[in-house]
Amino acid sequence: MRVDVLCSGSKGNSCLVTSGSARLLIDCGSTKRYLTQALAQVDVKPEDLMAVLITHSHSDHISQLKMVQDLPLFSCCDLKEGQKKHRIMPGDWFILGPFKITVVGLSHDSPGGCVGYVIDDGISRLVYVTDTGFVPNAARELLSGADAYVFESNHDVATLMATNRPMYLKQRILSDSGHLNNEDSAQCLSQIVTGNTKHVILAHLSDEANSPEMALDAFHDGFQKRGLNDSAIDVQCAKQKIITSTKEF
Repeated sequence: MRVDVLCSGSKGNSCLVTSGSARLLIDCGSTKRYLTQALAQVDVKPEDLMAVLITHSHSDHISQLKMVQDLPLFSCCDLKEGQKKHRIMPGDWFILGPFKITVVGLSHDSPGGCVGYVIDDGISRLVYVTDTGFVPNAARELLSGADAYVFESNHDVATLMATNRPMYLKQRILSDSGHLNNEDSAQCLSQIVTGNTKHVILAHLSDEANSPEMALDAFHDGFQKRGLNDSAIDVQCAKQKIITSTKEF
């Protein structure tokens, strides 16, 4: 399996998952021009995709539904476009080509709900979790021991509080239905990562209330506090308009 995070952040989110010739897209945010160019950079056209998995209905995750509306769409929430939409719910699992996909319920404040995914191609396993205020304890066994993680590390709390954003927005982001901060993300990852894990991509970083340096420092600190060695893990931060890729795993 290989992961290419095409874009990640408040202006757009999309992630390509490849196993052999099978390709899945998780979310389809950003602009049409950028998303088309990003797919072309990894030698993929929209018609090459076997399906699109939607996490939730906020516009930064579904703004380019028209690009993929002829493909099978899997979503827990209502979508305006797409006649081939399949309704999924947390706890569901289904097979697409070589992939077994398990749906994980998350806590983000999106109409119709928000989900993450565990994707297994029979050789390796990917966990995709962004846009959640916390990670439910009941889901942690399912999320443990994956080969790769795309995992939210949205903000540094002190930096968020120092921004000029209105207090109601800060409170929303900090709430259980908001976004994972760096420390909570690192703590959760330190509890579910095992010796099997080869790659971690920290995702959905805030431009205004975070930085790659702060997110990476928090990640390493979280592991050190638990006496864990993370030196064997390839850790990266996803960018808004630069593709972030893993090697095959």
